Amino acid sequence: MSAGCCCCQCVKEMNAGVVENCGKYSKVGTAGFFCIMYPCENITGIVSMKIQQLDVSCDTKTKDNVFVKVVVSVQYRVVESKVPSAYYKLTDHRAQITSYVFDVIRSAVPRLELDEAFASKESVAETVKSQLSNQMSEYGYEILVALVTDLNPDQAVKNAMNEINAASRLREAAKEKAEAEKILLVKAAEADADSKYLSGLGVARQRKAIVDGLKSTVNEFSEQVPGASASDVMDLLLLTQYFDMMKDVGGKGKSNGSIFLPHGPQAINDLRQQLKHSFKNMSDNA
Repeated sequence: MSAGCCCCQCVKEMNAGVVENCGKYSKVGTAGFFCIMYPCENITGIVSMKIQQLDVSCDTKTKDNVFVKVVVSVQYRVVESKVPSAYYKLTDHRAQITSYVFDVIRSAVPRLELDEAFASKESVAETVKSQLSNQMSEYGYEILVALVTDLNPDQAVKNAMNEINAASRLREAAKEKAEAEKILLVKAAEADADSKYLSGLGVARQRKAIVDGLKSTVNEFSEQVPGASASDVMDLLLLTQYFDMMKDVGGKGKSNGSIFLPHGPQAINDLRQQLKHSFKNMSDNA
């Protein structure tokens, strides 16, 4: 703003006064004190030299037909050497900048899909700045920066995008859960196989220990009882185990049921012959 009386005028800091002489542009009065030829000259207008910001909101649509609201913030200032152009050539510089921003946004964003528009905000902002700089320099304005500060689709589109992301994450979670269950099943199967293998080793060692014990018993009995053959010793062992088995069966409670076997000298002899025949067949097959 300016203040003064007649020939003596003052312009505040970060402002410039446009001086006219009888209605024609004469000069620019810079900040501070200066003299004019009153009444022929007077200050007809003040131009701010500060950096200004204009927020432009523009509705447009993307390549995939999604309507979005794009907010662009433009920071600009008047070039000191072009104050007359800024004052005289444009009636409303803010409306002019807004028109250029609309033109750039509505030509750039429709070429992009929604996801690309979000990813290309810097590129769109650079295009706005370049176009504005070329156009507004003629009118004495310097475009310092242009920023796409917001790109806001409709709320229904936001909800749909959130649902898509949620569904994608649930699908990934289901895959991870299935993979974890698969690993558990595989590990359980491996553990079962190892358990059975170790159990088989234990049974094999048990049987080997029994065979070694029988062999040792037969040898010791044959040495201590003259005339006793290995067959006699085996018959005795079989009879002993048979009677032990009968004792165990008899000691079980009634709830476990009963086993009825033929009993008598002939039956025991038949059992001995059958076991002997079985061992013989096993030895031949081996």
